[in-house]
Amino acid sequence: MAEILVVDDEQSMREFLAICLRRSGHKITLAENGEDAMERLRNQPFDIVITDLRMPGNIDGLGLLTAIKSGHVRYTAAPNGTPSIIDPEVLLVTAYATADTALAAMKQGAYDYLTKPFQVDEINAVIGRALEKRALVEENLALRDRVAGRVRLANLLGKSRPMQKLFELITKIHSARTSVLITGESGTGKELVARALHTEGLRANHTFVAVNCGAIPDDLMESELFGHKRGSFTGAVTDKSGLFQEADGGTLFLDEIGELSMGLQVKLLRVLQERRVKAVGSTEEVEVDARVIAATNRDLEAEVARGAFRADLYYRLNVIEVWIPPLRHRREDIPLLAEHFLRRFGAEHGRSLQLSTEAMRKLETYDFPGNVRELENMLERAVALSSSAVIGVSDLPPVKAPRSEPVAEFPTEGVDLDRVLSDFERGWVMRALEQTGGVRKRAAALLGISFRSLRYRLEKLGIEKGDAPTDDEAPTEDDK
Repeated sequence: MAEILVVDDEQSMREFLAICLRRSGHKITLAENGEDAMERLRNQPFDIVITDLRMPGNIDGLGLLTAIKSGHVRYTAAPNGTPSIIDPEVLLVTAYATADTALAAMKQGAYDYLTKPFQVDEINAVIGRALEKRALVEENLALRDRVAGRVRLANLLGKSRPMQKLFELITKIHSARTSVLITGESGTGKELVARALHTEGLRANHTFVAVNCGAIPDDLMESELFGHKRGSFTGAVTDKSGLFQEADGGTLFLDEIGELSMGLQVKLLRVLQERRVKAVGSTEEVEVDARVIAATNRDLEAEVARGAFRADLYYRLNVIEVWIPPLRHRREDIPLLAEHFLRRFGAEHGRSLQLSTEAMRKLETYDFPGNVRELENMLERAVALSSSAVIGVSDLPPVKAPRSEPVAEFPTEGVDLDRVLSDFERGWVMRALEQTGGVRKRAAALLGISFRSLRYRLEKLGIEKGDAPTDDEAPTEDDK
């Protein structure tokens, strides 16, 4: 059985094809012109499109074929899993066949071309062959992905081991009711992971609501989350439901959770514990069933230690932590992501593009402090500015390879490697202490190490600076 879209401006032909094809067990959707067909293709996946060649309006059969094969019209809103990237097979039918139109249709990617009148057995045979081709293409793509180690999950893409481990974790927890804390640097794709947890799980048919906790003023955030009653404050002219109620049955994604004020943290904790919300100005509580997924690029454990984030809320949110590796830790995904973005931006500009070997090598050796978002923006810029079909190094913004100390010539007398490494380590520790005014906890965070590890290094290197905690670094057991 196939999902088939029949496009024809003649009602009698649409109904004839619908009757015949439904008898063969197929599911049929009808469209009366190209514009109608485009809208249906965006909102429903199809295996085959049967379209008349000549139709009134701005989009005829060839125009529809071009839009489908160029990727300009594609179903992308599947509630579960990743929609197929395989476009439907297109079968053109017309009463005005010529060799030129047939050749043009086949060149643009039509599977076949039939002339009216035709036999029902004939069109059923063509549909059968088209479905066999489609099944083979899907099988080949799946085999290629397995051989390449490529893994897709929702809109996430990666073949590196860190990403495959991330996908495995998402698969294990996507249907749990448990709260999740997503951590990682800016630009790694924390919202994409949150959406994957939603779309892959049991709540996929319900609402996914996302809010950036740092983008809404503190005095409005309570109303946004929990709603308000009319007259509860100046400007509250009507009752308003909050985001928790909008996400009822679905998922509420709280991005940049570390930006919440202490007062709101207390109220959020209560909602997570009681699963009830009270609107601003109301005396009644409303029960809600929304799975909460939070995200941050901060070290919330360190924020808890310095009293900037409530420990009880941290542990309530961090039932399961999902850490997203930075792009520099999964460099083997860079070519895969670069090709993906290049195809997407190329399709938006109606162009077929590729990266030169030198440009790809440049990307693979760059550290990407802005992670996947920086790579995406970099390639969008390159496509917009380049007039060539090949994106070269000159089309990319200036990038630097990972910093390392150059060694022009190895000394004949040799080196004291321990001393060289010690000096290198001392330099970075001193710079971190200078940048943080001697506050060791902040210096440790800048260096990406624990406070205990930094204290060990200070003792090993004989560095006195920063030994005494400053006013905003109260002594802990580790300091004693």
